[in-house]
Amino acid sequence: MIIYKIFNNNAVVIKDENGVEKVVMGCGLAFKKKNGDELDESKIDKIFVLSDPLINNRFQELVASIPIGYVELGEEIIEYASKVLEADLNDTIHLSLIDHIYSAVKRFQEGIGIKNAILWDIKKFYKKEFEIGLKALDMIEKRFSIRLPEDEAGFIAIHFVEAVTKKGAEEIHQVAELIAEITSIVSYNFHLFFNEDSLYYYRFITHLKFFAQRLLEGKTYLDDEQDDLLMIIKKKYVNAYECAEKICEFLKKKYNYQVSNDEKLYLTLHIERVVYKTVL
Repeated sequence: MIIYKIFNNNAVVIKDENGVEKVVMGCGLAFKKKNGDELDESKIDKIFVLSDPLINNRFQELVASIPIGYVELGEEIIEYASKVLEADLNDTIHLSLIDHIYSAVKRFQEGIGIKNAILWDIKKFYKKEFEIGLKALDMIEKRFSIRLPEDEAGFIAIHFVEAVTKKGAEEIHQVAELIAEITSIVSYNFHLFFNEDSLYYYRFITHLKFFAQRLLEGKTYLDDEQDDLLMIIKKKYVNAYECAEKICEFLKKKYNYQVSNDEKLYLTLHIERVVYKTVL
């Protein structure tokens, strides 16, 4: 195997005989190596082959932007979940879960806690996925000596719900239409065109998928326990919050959907990140 691109000492990209790029990982795999060098195949621990080229590119971007330990841990959790669920998981789980774990640990270290507004629903309707979430918290604690709150087990569970659930064509169309409406408001408000290949945009769209599904199911979460945090975010990210308010007004008028403060908080954070490329 010939090295095509080096991320760090433990992760590289190679191209197979068909020109397909694959991420290869292993301890010290690229130590003192450069592009074009031969790999020591005895050091290979994992080879990632993601079928969708766009997802594969985003995965490479993710691997290059975060510590490799999060990628390794994420893959261990995915492998465990696949066995428990006895299902093939969508390739997007390799992006969404790893990115979420990294962001969750970073938030925890900074003293920022996010309450899971649908934790009760997850525990009730997605018991197996929630148990996987709890197991993931154990694995995170073992790896990083950090115990994330139970809310995070719920967030992790939802990633696996999405990875195995197949939505009907009508619901997919409705979700896509709603996402297009929201992104159009953001685009118009900030006079920008999104880079749809960026990791920030992918994170934003992933959030909107869950948000749209709740709206279409008529589920509104009027939980005001994070009002203090929302006030802080409102003052810190003024433009993003004002845009979130416009979206809320639109949703109330067209869909008669009352956006809760919790949902407004998450929406503001994601708008701030996708517009200003802020690492939150």
